[in-house]
Amino acid sequence: MAARRQPQPLGAEKLRRVCDPARFRFSSTASLRPPKSLLGQDRAIEAIELACDIEHDGFHLFVLGAPGCGMQDAVLRLLERKARELPAPCDWIYVFNFEAHDKPNAICLPPGRGNAFRDAMETMIEDLRSIARSLFESEEYQNRRRNLEEGFKQTQDSAFQNLQKKAESQGTTIVQTPAGFAVAPTKNGEVIKPEQFKALGKAEKEKIERTLTEIQRELQDVLQAVPKMMTEVRRAVRDLDREYAQIAIGQAIGDVTEAFGGTAEVATYLEAVREDLAKNIHAFLVTPEMMQQEGGPGPMQGGAPGGEVQLRRYKVNVVVSSPKGTNGKGAPIVRDENPALGSVVGRIEHISQMGALVTDFTLIKPGSLHRANGGFLLVDARKVLMQPFAWEALKRALKNRHVKIETAAEFAGAFSTMSLDPEPIPLDIKVVLFGDHMLYYMLSTKEPEFAEYFKVEAEFNEVLTRNRSAEPQYAAWLAEVARCAGVRPLDPSGVGAVIDHSARMVSDSERLSLQSDVLSDLMREADHWARKDGAELIDSTHVATAIAGRRRRADRMRERQMEAIEREIVMVDTSGTTIGQINGLSVLQIADYSFGKPSRVTASVRMGTGQVVDIEREVELGGPLHSKGVLILSAYIAAHYTKDIPLAFAASLVFEQSYGGVDGDSASSTELYALLSALSGVPIKQSFAVTGSVNQHGQVQAIGGANQKIEGFFDLCASRGLTGKQGVMIPASNVQHLMLREDVVEACEAGRFAIYPVSTIDQGIELLTGVAAGERASDGGYPAGTINRLVEDRLIGLAEARRDFMKGTGGMEGQAYG
Repeated sequence: MAARRQPQPLGAEKLRRVCDPARFRFSSTASLRPPKSLLGQDRAIEAIELACDIEHDGFHLFVLGAPGCGMQDAVLRLLERKARELPAPCDWIYVFNFEAHDKPNAICLPPGRGNAFRDAMETMIEDLRSIARSLFESEEYQNRRRNLEEGFKQTQDSAFQNLQKKAESQGTTIVQTPAGFAVAPTKNGEVIKPEQFKALGKAEKEKIERTLTEIQRELQDVLQAVPKMMTEVRRAVRDLDREYAQIAIGQAIGDVTEAFGGTAEVATYLEAVREDLAKNIHAFLVTPEMMQQEGGPGPMQGGAPGGEVQLRRYKVNVVVSSPKGTNGKGAPIVRDENPALGSVVGRIEHISQMGALVTDFTLIKPGSLHRANGGFLLVDARKVLMQPFAWEALKRALKNRHVKIETAAEFAGAFSTMSLDPEPIPLDIKVVLFGDHMLYYMLSTKEPEFAEYFKVEAEFNEVLTRNRSAEPQYAAWLAEVARCAGVRPLDPSGVGAVIDHSARMVSDSERLSLQSDVLSDLMREADHWARKDGAELIDSTHVATAIAGRRRRADRMRERQMEAIEREIVMVDTSGTTIGQINGLSVLQIADYSFGKPSRVTASVRMGTGQVVDIEREVELGGPLHSKGVLILSAYIAAHYTKDIPLAFAASLVFEQSYGGVDGDSASSTELYALLSALSGVPIKQSFAVTGSVNQHGQVQAIGGANQKIEGFFDLCASRGLTGKQGVMIPASNVQHLMLREDVVEACEAGRFAIYPVSTIDQGIELLTGVAAGERASDGGYPAGTINRLVEDRLIGLAEARRDFMKGTGGMEGQAYG
């Protein structure tokens, strides 16, 4: 039988894929044109274009991707190009509702006309103030009013004079007393005193009383006619005022009607204004000085003088207005950074007036839905979900297709004071939510209405396939990232260094990271060092300095872990051989920094019932994936050895000096090697560290964090002195992921350290022990002296010992071996 081919150390070209700057045909990224489309995001672009173009309800967009991939800025740039092609939305204004004062009316105006209409109305009010004062102070008006008032007075005086003459002719007179008018008898032009009247005869007194009664009745008729005449005079004055008011209003409002009356809603509103102005024309004749002299209210805090409060109803509140120069093109794009309820649907502000909070339609403030109406609204999904009632308000607006301003109290159904109820504004919008994968899947499964409104998902790739054609495109993308970051251009060596680091970020030599935010920060640090060097371009040394600085700033915990091993507080061997002991590797993550940590893994074996005890799980320090890996070990042992004999061993596995949780199955092959060593009695070389998961068939499977794990053991060996015998065993399928530090590559190239790829447990155990694993021969047995033969012999021996033990104790299990 041919000998099994032993794994060979990987060459330097397999340990780190290096970008050759000589391949680039530019001297500076400043000369590179930005990519025509988002690099590596073809699928996402198709989804975004679908959401933008489709006109049916509910096809709003959810953009998902990893934090730091710059998807918000990327989507914003795409939407800006799309928005330029769309028509500009109409302007929206709120005006006073003359029929229902608490329900302001919303009016749509052509794009860019909202502010012009507001200014025209303000000009009209000022003009009307001037025209009205001029007309009402004119000599013509004063004469006509004076004639009306004097005519009333003459009529009233004539009636009194005629009645007085009649009374005097009949021996009576009309006198005015503190209690009013009265009729008294006279004699010789003098009023008869009460005692004189009593002295008169009966017939004469009766005659005088009849005369007094008649004159009193006529006086009463005259007095009753006075209010009617006053009413007629006031009516005549009002008609006169209305006549002059119509003249003033016609002159003031004519230009506004001519300029804006073509819109039906505006024409209706202006007609209502005209009617209301005619009723309240005298409000334009009152000045603040007059109000102060009459003891009226003083100026409103934050508002107009008290005498002009009534005139606020003629103002125009422009809530949405297209910018000048749009020429009817260009939809709005609004990014709501703080999507609270009031920020999304708008709010109604209040001002203090005479110790009370008051409001009117001019204090209605728009929300992001108003500002983005007719265009695109960009919102962070997590932020809007965290704001009370904001998510419900957003869904309600999308469902009803209009924006209604509501307070939190109204949403909660709580008691609310009387306030305004503005007319809802029709909504035509595309909402774009941003979030990570977990949030998207959570909303998809837990929020019943989510799929009804956000039917399109655009998933941003986090990586780009690395090949010869991709690197120049990636260089152009990096040039654009550098421009957006505001840093110096990069030379070819700087681009190559960033590309190499990008591959290391994703732990894959065949992929490149598209996390633009992270790369931007890296280039900003490199730009800092380039500035210190006085360099015009960022080169590889500046990038390397920035990377080293980042590592040093975050490296304190790794150094403490390594110090504990070097001082033998934590026991990890890097030389010698030991039975049932092996060096395992794990990855610790602290914020966005991760590093490898070597750990001692031990196994012990005794007679038992085939159970492999995971001590980490027993004390609840092991996670489910780690426990799964340990259970696979039992399946592997049962499938590869003594298939016809029950397993009669008990094994314990433990990560020594592990005081935190352990999860993942990346140490399952490591634990299996330790178990095979304990069963076979063959020691394992402690100069090796191992990582990799295993399946029931003994195949070693890929794991994560290969680079950090290798570098963690390398740093330990380097601190103790590299001997040329030290190395790390990794799954062969992880070779494509290697992007090791340059010092590790240099040590491997010099033969002072080695990385071995293995595909099976047999390959790994041979390398660790120096003893052949052995393959089953045609007779069904393993060759003598091989690891597998020693393991199987030990298992058979334990089974026989258990059988004999059970027989000696009279156990029922002993009969099964008979």
